[in-house]
Amino acid sequence: MKKHIKVWDYAGRIAEELEKGVLLTTKSGDKVNSMTIGWGLLGIQWAKPVFVVLVRESRHTKKMLEENPEFTINIPLGAIDKSILGVCGTKSGRDMDKIAALGLTLEEGETVSVPAIKELPLTLECKVIYKQDQDPKAIAPEYDARFYAKGTANEGDYHTAYYGEITAAYIVE
Repeated sequence: MKKHIKVWDYAGRIAEELEKGVLLTTKSGDKVNSMTIGWGLLGIQWAKPVFVVLVRESRHTKKMLEENPEFTINIPLGAIDKSILGVCGTKSGRDMDKIAALGLTLEEGETVSVPAIKELPLTLECKVIYKQDQDPKAIAPEYDARFYAKGTANEGDYHTAYYGEITAAYIVE
């Protein structure tokens, strides 16, 4: 069962949880993958509510978003098993089925093909309405050095911003 919500009533909660980590879930074909994110934006674009996710070029999630430009944002309400965010933030969906390994419960989406995750019940269903690759020359030097530095694992691994129109918002009960 899903309790529909007004996303703006939960904006503060979404921002608080994003700082700690939430899941970005994608689906391509019959494969579902979740990735922990700590960066994102909630706002208005073209008179529509949007959630903007930033995904590095190297991520399996990027490939899946390119194949199916829909996603869900899955936000905890209350205590959760911290291993969910840990595994989804350190393991690649290329190498393992994180959903099965963690025993997560998928709930069918209402307006997108991507499911919600019952264990992180506050769900935003999103359809990509715009995407933009980062321009490395437009990033402030201190942030470029911190997040994309030469000689690090993330060297030159810039992000694409996916603007997802929020087409449904609810709490899985």
